[in-house]
Amino acid sequence: MQEVTFFSQGARLSGRLWSAPGQRRRAVLAEAGFAALTFDFRGFGASEGAPRELESASLKAEDIRNAAAFLRTHPEVDGERIGALAICASAGYFAAASLGDTAIRSIAMVAPWLHDAEIVRQVYGGDAGVAERLATASRARDRYVRTGELDYVPAASNVDPTAAMYWPGDALDYYLNPRRGGLPEWGGRFASLAWKEWLEFDPIALAPRVRLPVRLISGEQTATPGGARKFEAALGGAHDSLWLAGTQFDFYDNPETVAKAAGHAIEHLRATL
Repeated sequence: MQEVTFFSQGARLSGRLWSAPGQRRRAVLAEAGFAALTFDFRGFGASEGAPRELESASLKAEDIRNAAAFLRTHPEVDGERIGALAICASAGYFAAASLGDTAIRSIAMVAPWLHDAEIVRQVYGGDAGVAERLATASRARDRYVRTGELDYVPAASNVDPTAAMYWPGDALDYYLNPRRGGLPEWGGRFASLAWKEWLEFDPIALAPRVRLPVRLISGEQTATPGGARKFEAALGGAHDSLWLAGTQFDFYDNPETVAKAAGHAIEHLRATL
């Protein structure tokens, strides 16, 4: 493993590359014999960029393209065989990134969060809930323009209904538990002005233009199974799907579910890269 940096729109992004010195490997999953790059998006973790913790599909798609461009020229990566493992919301970001000039040749999506306007209304309290969040974003943007200061809410909470992800009880334990996903490096904040782009981002509408081979690995208990089905039905290129048992968070850190999902992702990437 080596610490690496590359640039995205002038910001230095930090990541880790697992590879085999002296070999040029396909790029995705290290333990399966692929070179593997993980990195922090612009404004998150160890990467540069401001505003901090801004959930922006357009910025993240740019970062993905620049990550692929970095890999394409790396001496330990076969630049013509770069694939992507996209989990949760990054599935939509990779769909957007694939429409541009990118070295990515194939995508495996695991427990993908994929939404359109209908699903947004279902998730965020109907038209009234969406309108409330858009108004919050407008106020936050006005304040940011006037003062340079951002308003934040918790990214996840079981007590604060203004959080980006709110659910009473222990349903969001993955994000709140420091032994799971609640790591201090994450930040755990959501910039309120991001609501507009997040709510209006429609990766399902992009599906007809996605021409890369795609495998969707999801389940009935994941966050947006209906979105995954809509996305698959609209895809313009070669694709298939596999449906496994497990909740959204089982696909993140339940060893059995992760192993099954990873196996199906590896099979797809070996066949398409």
